[in-house]
Amino acid sequence: MAALITGGARSGKSSFAEQYAAKLADRGIYVATAAIGDEEMQERIERHRKQRQEGAFQWHTIEETMALSERLRALNDLGDEMVSGGSKPLVVLVDCLTLWLTNTLLAYEHDSVERLEREVDRLVKAIADYRHPLLLVTNEVGSGIVPAYPLGRTFRDAAGRMNRTIAEVCDRTFLVVSGIPVDLSRIAVSLDDL
Repeated sequence: MAALITGGARSGKSSFAEQYAAKLADRGIYVATAAIGDEEMQERIERHRKQRQEGAFQWHTIEETMALSERLRALNDLGDEMVSGGSKPLVVLVDCLTLWLTNTLLAYEHDSVERLEREVDRLVKAIADYRHPLLLVTNEVGSGIVPAYPLGRTFRDAAGRMNRTIAEVCDRTFLVVSGIPVDLSRIAVSLDDL
């Protein structure tokens, strides 16, 4: 069961994902994708680590800035070992896909866009193959202005394609707006129904 949780900055998507995780499992693995690039980001990451440690839900944090598809494959291969006390499987929460995409884009900035797309395709395959509860947080970035620089436009386009293809392989997709989650999967319109 995979769910994509999207929304704008500070929309409440991460909080919703963490609450959803607590409904699905007794404990979880938090895959954090943020890379420390400056002092403010360092402080932000430390604050998030502390919040997870002090929360009621038991998280094991893995920091993975680049090799996300490989990490998901490794977690998937744990199989039955992911069952907590014979009851519920561990939930894996990835926060966030757009930070992973940023890290990947910057690493391959001088390579072709096709290389970036191959990395996204590898991630989509790893998500599609994942057999346990998986929550994926991402940002909606294409609703604003067209970025003024080529790298910004490349990122915006890649994020839109990534979110769309991941939503296609997920069982559910949520949009969080002003702290309110909307289940897009339940209200989606099929072209066959028109």
